[in-house]
Amino acid sequence: MARLKLATSAWESLFRAQVSVIRRLNTKARAYDLPMREYDVLYNLSRFPGGRLRLHELNEHILMDQSSLSRLVERMAADGLVARLPDPGDRRGTVVELTERGAAEQRRVGAQHVAAIGKFVGAALTADELRTLQRLCDKLRTAQESIPD
Repeated sequence: MARLKLATSAWESLFRAQVSVIRRLNTKARAYDLPMREYDVLYNLSRFPGGRLRLHELNEHILMDQSSLSRLVERMAADGLVARLPDPGDRRGTVVELTERGAAEQRRVGAQHVAAIGKFVGAALTADELRTLQRLCDKLRTAQESIPD
């Protein structure tokens, strides 16, 4: 029972820290003229070859349900940030591709976002603590693939 209580307490601390930092980042993001959800899509697309992913693959990398993501991608396509293309491997599917404008916005906002992360996260922890935090979060995320429901 002590381990369960410790796991719950650790989760609560991690969750509350994330909420606190995300709130600060969201407040800062209002000045970027690009909502954080749109930036998240642009950032994730920028990480993959050709700046493109199938819609369902993109959904695996962001914190949004598929229907909300579909609507967001439609708005972003209308704004010229992404292109929606038919999936050549599955006629029912959609590929989302970063446009030149979207890539430019991702770089512009990304520089400001990185500076904010440095301020809100980097200033709170030492370099060793940051490395430990990264290692522990990576371990926790990777373990989810092997822990049964």
